[in-house]
Amino acid sequence: MATKKLARQLGLIRKKSVALANGNLGRSKSKQLFDYLIVIDFESTCWNDGKRHQSQEIIEFPAVLLNTSTGEIESEFHAYVQPQEHPILSEFCMELTGIKQAQVDEGVPLRICLSQFCKWIQKIQQQKKIIFATGISDPPNSEVKLCAFVTWSDWDLGVCLEYECKRKQLIKPTFLNSWIDLRVTYKIFYRRKPKGLSGALQEVGIEFLGREHSGLDDSRNTALLAWKMIRDGCLMKITRSLNKDN
Repeated sequence: MATKKLARQLGLIRKKSVALANGNLGRSKSKQLFDYLIVIDFESTCWNDGKRHQSQEIIEFPAVLLNTSTGEIESEFHAYVQPQEHPILSEFCMELTGIKQAQVDEGVPLRICLSQFCKWIQKIQQQKKIIFATGISDPPNSEVKLCAFVTWSDWDLGVCLEYECKRKQLIKPTFLNSWIDLRVTYKIFYRRKPKGLSGALQEVGIEFLGREHSGLDDSRNTALLAWKMIRDGCLMKITRSLNKDN
């Protein structure tokens, strides 16, 4: 109860600071480095045969744009992706993710999906006037609206997309080389190890909305958790970068 009361008080303080700032971005951001966060949570091909498959392919590619000042999800991207190395989904995969074979059959190959995703990114960059953080050491600049990617663990961008693009010789957008691992950020900030995304939400008093292991629902819930952490005073920082100069 004390935590909720404190959060409400912090919310009131933020509202007052926005009013006093008269549009001053530096004061209305409550010291967050990033004005926007884009949360990504892929679903991929998977099997329940006890083997660790090295060729998992993305079958659902969702992204949600979170405003770190308001907590609003301002835009979403979603696509089903057609796997080409293992085109037939396992029963285990369909049960776990709720994704049907027909949905991936009607989806687009990853190359096309990445192109569609880049168009969505360009559109929100123009609309919101945002730029992306390129690494851990990016200095804050009050003249631009900074944006960073958020995932639950390093798997989505550090393993799944990285290796699929290498195998298929696809050009991966460089802005996807840096991200915030919300799982490790949660662990450091709250000083406890979360029991999965659903468990982490439960621990901070948020009910998981939708279906677990639905990429879009997972992304939306991860955004809810990020917003809760921001309100609790967590400073979001890049935790991982694949760029060579970082």
